[in-house]
Amino acid sequence: MTDLGAMYIGAGLAAIGIGLSALGVGNVFGSFLEGALRNPGAADGQQGRLFIGFAASELLGLIAFVVAILILFVVGK
Repeated sequence: MTDLGAMYIGAGLAAIGIGLSALGVGNVFGSFLEGALRNPGAADGQQGRLFIGFAASELLGLIAFVVAILILFVVGK
């Protein structure tokens, strides 16, 4: 395997985290909606945790994207 092929495989593996981040965001919002429908009175108190979970999941997706881009354009040179 050439260095270029290994670089593309590494970037593809790093990009898997972007899809997993999307699953995480869906899980966070789905769990919040399920809890809010069961107990609407407590939904306002949990909204801050909702946004913290959303931000954490999106941050991991952005980090995976940056790693994939770094592998493609910085490490390969």
